[in-house]
This record gives sequence, structure tokens and C-alpha cells, in this order.
Amino acid sequence: MSDDEMVVSDLSAEECWDLLRRQEFGRLAYHDGDLVTLVPINYALDDEHRVIFRTAEGSKLLAITHNVDVAFEVDEIGEDAAFSVVLHGSAHELVDREAAWVDTLPLRPWVPTTKCHVLAIEPHQVSGRRFHLDRPWRHMVPAHPVAPRTL
Repeated sequence: MSDDEMVVSDLSAEECWDLLRRQEFGRLAYHDGDLVTLVPINYALDDEHRVIFRTAEGSKLLAITHNVDVAFEVDEIGEDAAFSVVLHGSAHELVDREAAWVDTLPLRPWVPTTKCHVLAIEPHQVSGRRFHLDRPWRHMVPAHPVAPRTL
């Protein structure tokens, strides 16, 4: 095994799903016209391995309605290792009974705005990586943040 393989390694599919279950905040990438847009969202994972999230009326909902291809990414950073999972899939809105069922998931808004639309990302591909961290500069970071000086 090379040094690079010891520092960066692939996660198994099971490890990817475990990380997705542990988190509740990630980044959604979607096509908005000619641009690829990246936005933070809070989410829950359902039993079918779908990423479920809520959104309001607006450009994100409209863009996803026009092009369902999306990517979703989550990270987890610890003292000695970091993990990143990327999921590619297609997004669609859930309606009626399926949208109501989402209330049983641990999906609660982080921002107190009205989000009436429930969307699901159907996964097509999931991959992840583990990064073993070596941060020798950590000893230079103060244990407690220093308050800025006033003049």
C-alpha cells in the first residue's frame, strides 16, 4: 500500500450510508440554467436510502423541476480523520400521503421559514472517501479564542 493510499481511502457503500444517516446537514448541487448551483440543506435519510429535504417556492424548486439530476455531499471532520460522501441521483417532489409521511422522519428546519415542498433524491450512485489528517499546525491554535483588541 502506498503512502497516498494510507492517507486517502475509499469508503464502502455501507460506510457511506452510515455517514449519511449520522449527519443532518449537507450540500445540494443542481443545475440552474447554465450554472451549477450549490446550497446548504438540512435533510433526513429514509429507509429507501433517499435523501429527503424541504424547500420553499423559488429558484431551487423551479430548477430541480426542469432538470432532476442532482448531487448531494456531506462531510464529517474529526481530530484525526475526515470523511466525505457524494451521492448522485435524481430529485422529485413528494406529494399527498408520501409528503405527509415525511413528518415521521427527523427532518426539522434549521431556519424558521416556511418550506411547503418535500423533495426526495433517488440515489443512482454513492461514493465516499476517508482522509487521515495530519495537521501539525494544530499546536499553534489557541485553546480559547482570543478576543480582538480594541483601539
